[in-house]
Amino acid sequence: MRLSRAVAALEEMYPPSWAEPWDAVGLVCGDPDQEVERVLLAVDPVAAVVDEALEWGADLIVTHHPLLLRGVHGVAATTPKGRLIHRMIRNGVALYTAHTNADVADPGVSDALARAVGLTGGLRPLAPSADDPRRGLGRIGELPEPMTLRAFTARAAAGLPATAWGVRAAGDPDRTVRTVAVCGGAGDSLLDTARAAGVDVYLTADLRHHPASEHTEQGGPALVDAAHWATEWPWLADAERRLAQAGTLHTRVSTCVTDAWTLHDEGVK
Repeated sequence: MRLSRAVAALEEMYPPSWAEPWDAVGLVCGDPDQEVERVLLAVDPVAAVVDEALEWGADLIVTHHPLLLRGVHGVAATTPKGRLIHRMIRNGVALYTAHTNADVADPGVSDALARAVGLTGGLRPLAPSADDPRRGLGRIGELPEPMTLRAFTARAAAGLPATAWGVRAAGDPDRTVRTVAVCGGAGDSLLDTARAAGVDVYLTADLRHHPASEHTEQGGPALVDAAHWATEWPWLADAERRLAQAGTLHTRVSTCVTDAWTLHDEGVK
């Protein structure tokens, strides 16, 4: 199919109007009239992902994170991002980004994360969108049965792709949890929202020391902190399934771990 048709399908699933004002979503490079047969889906538009796309013969890369989030005045091949742009254009590979518009979609990034860590039943937004309460940031759901924080942390680690960062928790390991809030990616802006929602545990990524410490001191939900990449990667399979319904495309989810952290050492005990 033409790239323009693939873009239309993506924007029906994840309308750009849903993105935050500061975000940069949509078609980054590529000719709308070019033919697309193979689509690679990944979290990050980095060199390793472009390598995989070229090796597989992809015509289109769909990523969650933007390549050019801030304003640029040039894409010379003397910079890492410029080199990626040049490689993709030279090899006829288009790049499309669905970021915060995919975060708030229904289903979106946090729906996939909720399923990956074992939440069942009807999911509802943690922070509903003002114009449509059925979608929004994060999700709240229930575990099939109560379990300890220790057991849920292990369950989350088993359900998410492995990273050097791993999965860590804040709170009493023996605390019983059942109602869970999740937010794919950096979610410490929703700590107060999770507390107000009355959930037992809040799982997200990129939690910082002081906000997490103050949150636990105030008696809020237990916290589970996973790698940023790992909390967003489950969404790719859902986006792949929905995109495949748009026509005859060969799709593939990248398993390349592009989390920024590559080494973890607990030190001498």
